[in-house]
Amino acid sequence: MSRRNFIKTSALGIGGILLAKCAPGNPENTTDNEETTPKTISKPVVISTWNHGLDANKAAWTILEKGGNALDAVEKGVMVTESDPTNRSVGLGGLPDREGHVTLDACIMNHENECGAVAFLQEIENPIAVARKVMEETPHVMLVGQGAQDFALAQGFQKTNLLVPEAEEAWKKWKESEEQKKPGINSENHDTIGMLAIDEHGNISGACTTSGWAYKLHGRVGDSPIIGAGLFVDNEVGGACATGLGEAVIRIAGSHTVVELMRQGKSPNEACKEAVERIIKKHKNIEGLQVGFLAINKYGEVGGHSVYAGFNYALRDNQTEKMIDAQYEMEW
Repeated sequence: MSRRNFIKTSALGIGGILLAKCAPGNPENTTDNEETTPKTISKPVVISTWNHGLDANKAAWTILEKGGNALDAVEKGVMVTESDPTNRSVGLGGLPDREGHVTLDACIMNHENECGAVAFLQEIENPIAVARKVMEETPHVMLVGQGAQDFALAQGFQKTNLLVPEAEEAWKKWKESEEQKKPGINSENHDTIGMLAIDEHGNISGACTTSGWAYKLHGRVGDSPIIGAGLFVDNEVGGACATGLGEAVIRIAGSHTVVELMRQGKSPNEACKEAVERIIKKHKNIEGLQVGFLAINKYGEVGGHSVYAGFNYALRDNQTEKMIDAQYEMEW
């Protein structure tokens, strides 16, 4: 056999082997990170941030267990926290800004990438419901301030005094203290509720709502109403939400980043961890800078991770109802 024919024959043989390995169904056609059998989808599932997520999940589960959709579940779920006057970081009872005004931010997103948001909304108890109205009744994604309130009133929402006596008293004490020179951030001061659910149809929706950074500058808006920062859903991949210092989350488009990392094949835990590591890398001073991410993928797998210890989340599915302590990078 001539040298030319030998090379030609060898090349054809190697090519045939490679084609065989790449053929559909060939058991050798996998990488170390791929599974040879499809994952089983666990559904329905609902997860939400912090201890107040337990009661929120109960409300969401009453919808999911009856075959209801994830969008209804996340809206009704976080409304429980919004309407809790004892909660100092969400909705009614939330701590005010430095001028004594309770201002609310919220967003919602469904499995078709439709979304709505409100920011700097005052005197409306359930901003998440207004955000859904923005999504469904307008061509817009976000309304803010007086315009958001005008829209809410036109949709039939009622004005409510959101500053409960206990929150007002705390604000007055803060105004008299040295701390009023700079609003403080700590593990107790930014307990946004973010919720993600996958329903029995395999569709994912999410919601995020907060009264924001206590004693913030009047007009400040954090990550919670910003699609891609406080919340992001892609039904082909999964969903993510954030809690903590909103400015830090916005700087890395946090929730979108988590979803894109899951698109690349990372688990919810791995994706949240990498986003947290990016937060740490992008900030020169992370002393006291708490951020946590929570995620669910299209298989119903969940995960969470935070910069500092202390972040936890509530899980409800067909087998369990519990709180989970998220993994973290640092101790306080």
